[in-house]
Amino acid sequence: MSKIQVLDPHISNMIAAGEVVERPANIVKECVENSIDAHAKEISIEAYEGGIDKLVIQDDGEGMSREDAKLAFLRHATSKLKDEDDLFNIQTMGFRGEALPSIAAVSKVVLSTSDGDEGSRIEYDYGELKGQESISIPQGTKIEVSGLFYKTPARFKYLRKASYEFSVIADLVNKMALSHPNIRFRLFHNDRLVFQSSGKGNVLEILYQMYGKEVAENAVPFKAKNETFKLSGYAIQPKINRSTKYFIFLSINDRLVRSIPLQNAIIETYHNYMPPNRFPIVLLNIDVDTQLVDVNVHPNKWEVRIAQQNDLIQLIKETINAAFTKELRTVEISPQKEKEKEKKVVQPSLMEEMREEVQEVDPIENVYEQSMIPKKQPTILEELKEEVREVDPIENVYEQEEPFQPIISEQSYEYPIPIPKKKEKGHAFFDHLRIIGQLRSSYILCENEEGLVVIDQHAAQERYHYEQLQKELMQLDPKKQPLMLPLQVHASPALIAHVDTINEQTEPFGIHFEVFGSDRLIVREIPLWMQCEQEEEFLERLLDFFMEHLRVDIAQLRKHIVATMACHSSIRFHRDLSKQEMEQVIKDLQKCEQPYHCPHGRPTVITLSDSMLRKEFERG
Repeated sequence: MSKIQVLDPHISNMIAAGEVVERPANIVKECVENSIDAHAKEISIEAYEGGIDKLVIQDDGEGMSREDAKLAFLRHATSKLKDEDDLFNIQTMGFRGEALPSIAAVSKVVLSTSDGDEGSRIEYDYGELKGQESISIPQGTKIEVSGLFYKTPARFKYLRKASYEFSVIADLVNKMALSHPNIRFRLFHNDRLVFQSSGKGNVLEILYQMYGKEVAENAVPFKAKNETFKLSGYAIQPKINRSTKYFIFLSINDRLVRSIPLQNAIIETYHNYMPPNRFPIVLLNIDVDTQLVDVNVHPNKWEVRIAQQNDLIQLIKETINAAFTKELRTVEISPQKEKEKEKKVVQPSLMEEMREEVQEVDPIENVYEQSMIPKKQPTILEELKEEVREVDPIENVYEQEEPFQPIISEQSYEYPIPIPKKKEKGHAFFDHLRIIGQLRSSYILCENEEGLVVIDQHAAQERYHYEQLQKELMQLDPKKQPLMLPLQVHASPALIAHVDTINEQTEPFGIHFEVFGSDRLIVREIPLWMQCEQEEEFLERLLDFFMEHLRVDIAQLRKHIVATMACHSSIRFHRDLSKQEMEQVIKDLQKCEQPYHCPHGRPTVITLSDSMLRKEFERG
């Protein structure tokens, strides 16, 4: 008797469901993507007990005929692919034909749909068809999913608490709304409205709901394109930042994606504008020919492969830098009580608190590391009182002191169009500064039409010297120093195979590697600028960088050298300056390409507006 057997279709579906359905948020993602493909203008998501008990997703899209509704529950049955060529030109959110059969294999599903001519209702119970009938409903589709993983306790016990599972759903719906602002989204939990967008195409309105007025007002729009890619989106001013990298939202052809190389490119671009271990808020959409993007990498459809990715990374860096060259603003001091008022903004605060707790769970990774859920779940509001707090996401979210009391409003929010205020930005900011003194021999005090301006004299000089040194050190064919004893660096066979490519990129800067034996590279002379660095350590970092990125970024690698040299040559703290010296510091800072931050990302200039001073002195 043969040992190999063909698995029962139901077992096959349950195995496949493990890749598509890991938690309630995966169901929401698959169903909402189907709604988008059906050209829905309104999508409603209702979750009960974090989606573990029940989920209801309803839209006003095209709907399905009776026959199509039956076929939708068959594996790899889809209306979005016709032949092999379509697989390499995917223009829809879904295309695999796995969502409904995978969901139906591990839960109870009721599908109600109408294409405008006929309506039908189909019910599945953990992979088994229970009934189907004709019904009369408006055009659109409604999917009800209940009892997720109840018959697969090995999967069920690894779900987390209801509040956490709902926070993952809320995070996902926020991103869906950002990438599709022309669709009206509504999100409910236990019959309470938590989030809704207007569907008017206003991205700033959604940012306002998610993060509040300050973020929306400091969103810098950008657009750029080359022969292959077209970029659009918003880069939030670096003075507003977060402690995690999970506030970078990427979409390709309006499809939400995760891409570590693109994410790192954005973080690297912001690196000069903010302190270490702080991360930006960025919304980036990339339009590209669908034949240059492979979205058929994993069943969850988060991963993509992009042709000409290095060109895209370069375009992203140039675009964000160009946007900040024109729009970068000083850090503005806000009194603490004003910040506390900001935190009381109801809906933005709730959504951001949820995001801080989620820390962007990656569906690609195994999430089954949690403790078993009690059979009786507390209500979401009880759990939110206990768990959803304003915390650093790096720390344990269940060990906080002050509980957060969410207030969920059922009113819609619209981003108020602010009255334009004339604020100097970029280099023009320095044109109208009037020096009024020096504080503690460390800070230059100035005034302008906005109010008080404080300049860190050491950080300002450090920025100026840093940029001057960068220009000098980026000159090609630098002077070299021969070495009596060549530097030796250990190298793997893979690295030695790339030595010619490495030399092509390093020789213009005075570095040439030679193969020595089977596992060594040697350097016989070094450029003079390298004498300020630990040579062997620098070469090791250079080679490690190449193996990770398959390119050499001399400017990035030399940043530490240049920053150190700039720091040592700058005006120190606690040094009295004459008015002429202070004026020169300001003139030098104005010459900088990026005058508002030192090489380490700390601000060089901060402002305290006249209106804030009046409020502090209670002058209205």
